[in-house]
Amino acid sequence: MSQPGTDPAAADTFPRLLLHHAAVRGDRTAIREKDLGIWLSWTWRQVADEVRAAACGLAALGFKRGMTLAVIGDNRPRLYWSMAATQALGGIPVPLYQDAIAQEMLFVLENAEVEFAVVEDQEQVDKLLEIRAKYPRLKHIIYDDPRGLRNYPDPELLSFDRLQDLGREHDRAHPGFYDNEIALGQPRDTAVMLYTSGTTGNPKGVCHTHASLIAAASGDIAFDGFTAEDEVLSYLPMAWVGDHLFSYAQALVAGFCVNCPESSETVPIDLREIGPTYYFAPPRVFENLLTTVMIRMEDAARFKQRLFHYFMGVAKRCGAKIMDGRTAEVSLGDRLLYFIGDLLVYGPLRNVLGMSRIRVAYTGGAAIGPDLFDFYRSIGVNLKQLYGQTETGVYVCKQPTGKVKLDCVGPPLPGVEIRIAPNGEVQVKSPGMLKEYYKRPDATAESITPDGWFMTGDAGFFDRDGDLKIIDRAKDVGKLKDGTMFAPQYIENKLKFFPHIKEAVAFGHDREMCTAFINIDLGSVGNWAERRGIAYSGYTDLAQRDAVYDLVQECVEKVNRDLASDAQLGNSQIRRFLVLHKELDADDGELTRTRKVRRGFIAERYAQLVNALFAGDTHCEIEGQIKFEDGRTGTIRADVKIRDAKTFPVERERKAA
Repeated sequence: MSQPGTDPAAADTFPRLLLHHAAVRGDRTAIREKDLGIWLSWTWRQVADEVRAAACGLAALGFKRGMTLAVIGDNRPRLYWSMAATQALGGIPVPLYQDAIAQEMLFVLENAEVEFAVVEDQEQVDKLLEIRAKYPRLKHIIYDDPRGLRNYPDPELLSFDRLQDLGREHDRAHPGFYDNEIALGQPRDTAVMLYTSGTTGNPKGVCHTHASLIAAASGDIAFDGFTAEDEVLSYLPMAWVGDHLFSYAQALVAGFCVNCPESSETVPIDLREIGPTYYFAPPRVFENLLTTVMIRMEDAARFKQRLFHYFMGVAKRCGAKIMDGRTAEVSLGDRLLYFIGDLLVYGPLRNVLGMSRIRVAYTGGAAIGPDLFDFYRSIGVNLKQLYGQTETGVYVCKQPTGKVKLDCVGPPLPGVEIRIAPNGEVQVKSPGMLKEYYKRPDATAESITPDGWFMTGDAGFFDRDGDLKIIDRAKDVGKLKDGTMFAPQYIENKLKFFPHIKEAVAFGHDREMCTAFINIDLGSVGNWAERRGIAYSGYTDLAQRDAVYDLVQECVEKVNRDLASDAQLGNSQIRRFLVLHKELDADDGELTRTRKVRRGFIAERYAQLVNALFAGDTHCEIEGQIKFEDGRTGTIRADVKIRDAKTFPVERERKAA
């Protein structure tokens, strides 16, 4: 008879998986955290003990099966342990975005009927105390970091240390309680509630079972051969399904080590120190990393700049082919140049990016620009695309190693079925499918067809090789008045490849032409301006400088030249653009917490600017409110310039000529 936790077949819930790893690899490192510059480590056996103490502490406070617990903060071991402790008691953890303002949190707390919360620090405690008058159901707030909280008299506040002390007392008094609670858990129980980004309305609570998440994690692990030897850096929001799958579910299935950075500011340094073997990031992170590289190169000596650009030309020519093992397609001369480039440029660059040991890197969550994707692959980073949603456990499509195409997301993963509806929408059946939307049977029925297919809302098609190609959100794909396809996200991603452009919003459906709002990247453009002696007082001032408009116009026209080579999208070149007077911000409702553009909201909020773009105006005076992180509001005024952009003959027209 096997010892408790040693039978892998019986590990069909996350608490039982934790017991399994504690039994079979108890002395191996399970998780690390960097604190005050020092990496602290916990073994699987220690993690199991920490979770046991936290779970028994929650039980001592009155937490019962079926209840929900909010988890709020940056990626911290104790927050992950809180989720495992909640699951051990048959409860449901509800991670919230740590940068959400109090009012946004209030909706989720009310909707999820939360009575307990485990938070990182004083900032999150203050938010919950602010809204508690409106939500008295919140009974207990447990905090990890005690700094600044010593003189808080609230009796409902409790440190994580004290919670565990209560738990150990409870465990001694009720020795069989914890193991019995884990035994009561079933694979079909809800394991976590993850809220959607709320692009078009209030977010919905997506209920995933232990079975669905374990199936998704297991499928991913088998697909790319992950093992207990792998390392990941956990830095993405805990409320996002990507982090939950890769830093929690997969770690508990495969038994690999999760590393928590000291702060969001130290992620690049921590990435280099850990050297993960497996890395996941949304396109925005890869864009920011590339922007940092380009800024540093602009400050480098002229010889280094020439060396960099020369060998990047070599990489663009043959790097992806070498990555995919297609060396027969690369000349001997290019192979030799690439080898030299790897010694002088690509290897040091991967090291600076913290990607020297990466075996597999994935991006998803939004479409990635082909040029950005090609850049990383060309320097030797095995970057691949995946496709999925919160509702499918991010388990739909992945690109196999050696069969990567820039414009596709790969074939369906094992166990996944995909069909294309008559309207072009991608519909999915996946082992990682949601159980339901919490308290929203209407939304569940609207999202899942009567025959069990989840409606993704994305428009796409299969190519000749059976790879799925996503065009855009189905509701966003439209047409210009001349019938040309208008895919705004595709255009926006091309714009965002440039390090000077942080965000873009394209308009054109049912219009005569395509236009765009541009957000400049303050770091990149600020550095560019300073080196040219251009003084500025802040974002709004810099954004309206003629020199900055010239810089952005150059980027826009490069995108137009690229679009001209596409017969389907050639007529959707950007005819007019403006540089927004403020950065698009999630606090102002313009972006979701996962940095997705709320296009409809922006079009309505800045209707005056949209109308000016299409009316042919050269400028537009605008005044509006902005919201600060502490909830205060302010007013911003600007006279926004509008420019025409050069367009190019479409490929088919040149052929006809």
